[in-house]
Amino acid sequence: MVPGSRRRFHLDGALLSAMVRRDRQAAGEIPDLQGLGPGPWRPGLGIRDSGFDDGDSAVDGERVWRELETLASFSDAPAPAVTRIVFDEMDLRARAYIKALCAEASLLVHEDAVGNTFARWLGRDPKLPPVATGSHCDAIPNAGRFDGTVGVLGGLEAIRALQRAGCQPRRSIDLVLFTSEEPTRFGIGCLGSRLLAAALDPSVGDTLTSNGESLNKIRASTGFSGALNDVPLQTGAYAAFVELHIEQGPILERLKLDIGVVTAIAAPASLRIFIEGEGGHAGAVLMPDRHDAFLAAAEIALAVEAAARSTGSSDTVATCGVCELFPGAINSVPSRARLEIDVRDIDPARRDSVLAKIRRASDDVASRRGVTVRSEPINADPPALCAQPIIDAIVSACDARQLRYLRMISRAYHDSLFMSRIAPAGMIFIPCRGGVSHRPDEYASPDAIAHGTADVGRYARFAGA
Repeated sequence: MVPGSRRRFHLDGALLSAMVRRDRQAAGEIPDLQGLGPGPWRPGLGIRDSGFDDGDSAVDGERVWRELETLASFSDAPAPAVTRIVFDEMDLRARAYIKALCAEASLLVHEDAVGNTFARWLGRDPKLPPVATGSHCDAIPNAGRFDGTVGVLGGLEAIRALQRAGCQPRRSIDLVLFTSEEPTRFGIGCLGSRLLAAALDPSVGDTLTSNGESLNKIRASTGFSGALNDVPLQTGAYAAFVELHIEQGPILERLKLDIGVVTAIAAPASLRIFIEGEGGHAGAVLMPDRHDAFLAAAEIALAVEAAARSTGSSDTVATCGVCELFPGAINSVPSRARLEIDVRDIDPARRDSVLAKIRRASDDVASRRGVTVRSEPINADPPALCAQPIIDAIVSACDARQLRYLRMISRAYHDSLFMSRIAPAGMIFIPCRGGVSHRPDEYASPDAIAHGTADVGRYARFAGA
C-alpha cells in the first residue's frame, strides 16, 4: 500500500465474487423509536465536513439518526432495548430495510450463502480490488441500538456523501453487512466474517446448532441455501477494509476525544467447563457429604477473575458469562454445572497463560471437592494488528478536520479481526456514553456518529482514488 501525492492508495488483489439474490422485502415507513438520549434530531447536532478534499460534501447526520431509529424498531424487545437474533424474523426485516436503502443509493447488492451482504458502488475501474467498510446489525438480547449498526448505516451515508459530492473513485466501494457477529444463536461470534476469512471449516454448517437445528437447516429456511465452501474470499479480494464502531468502553468520553484510531484488536479465546458432582435432597444431604457442582463452579469462576488480575496488565480481561445448573430446583443440591468463559488480551501468550491458570485451578477444585471437571475450547483466535497505512490515513483525516483522537486497542473483537486476514484493515471508534454497550441505555451522540461517518467517507475517497 503506497500513499501517493493525494494520499491515493494503490493495492492489488483478486476480484470479489458474490451471489446475487432477490431482496425479501422493501423498506416501509416505521414509527420512530422512543429511546434514551436526546431524542429526535435537533438543528445544530450535525456537522458539515470540511471536505472530502473539496469542501463540497456534507454528511447528512439527520438522515443517519432517523435510519438508526428505524432500524432499532426491528426488535423482539420493547424500546429502548433491541433484540435481533440472526435469521429470526426481525433480523430478516432489518436486512431487508438495509438492502432497500442500498438500492435507493444505486448500490449493487449481493449476498453469499451464509447471508453476508455486499452493496457495491462501482468505481471507474471495476476490475481493481474494491475498498470496503461495514459492520453487523444483529443484537444480543436486551441490547442497544448503536452496536454494529453505526458502522453499517454510517458506512452507507459515507458513500452517499461521496455520491452527492460528485465523486466517483477509481476503485469500487463495498458496504458489507456481516452475518451473526454476535454469538447468541450459534455460540460463536463473527460467524460470517470467520467464514469469509476461511477461519471456520464449512462443516460447521452441520455441527453448529440452535435448539437442535443445524446452521445449514436454519439458513436454508431463510433463503440462504448455497454451499458454505463458496463463502471464503481470496486474500487481496479487498484493497482495504475499515470498520466504524462505537468504542464500547469509557476512554474516549473520559478524555473528551472525538475519535479512537484502533491500532490492534485483542485476541479472544473462550471455553466451556462442565462440572459433574452429586445431587440430592437439600435437607437430607449433610454438608460434609456434599459434592456440590455449583460451589465447584463458583470457585472456578473466582479463579477466572484471579487469573486475569494476576498478569498485572490492564489489557487482560476474563469473564464467566454463563453458569447453568441442573436440576435448578431450590431444594436440590446441584449435580451438574456448565460455565462459559471468555478471556482476551492483545498478547496471545499472556492470554494463553491465563487459560492455563484456569485449567490448573479447575483441576485443584475437582480434587478438593470430589467432582469431575472437563473443559472444551470454543475458539482461540490470534490478535490482529491494524494496517499502518490505514492508521496513518485515519489520523490524517482527523488532523484535516481538527478532531481530537487517540491511538488505542480494541479489547472487544469485531469482524475486522477476521477481515484483517484477507485485506489491510483498520477501525474507527467513536465515544459512547459512559462506555456502556450491550444494554438498552447504550448511546452515541449524533455529532459523534457524524464525525465517524465523515472520517469513513474521507478514508474511502483516499483509498479508492
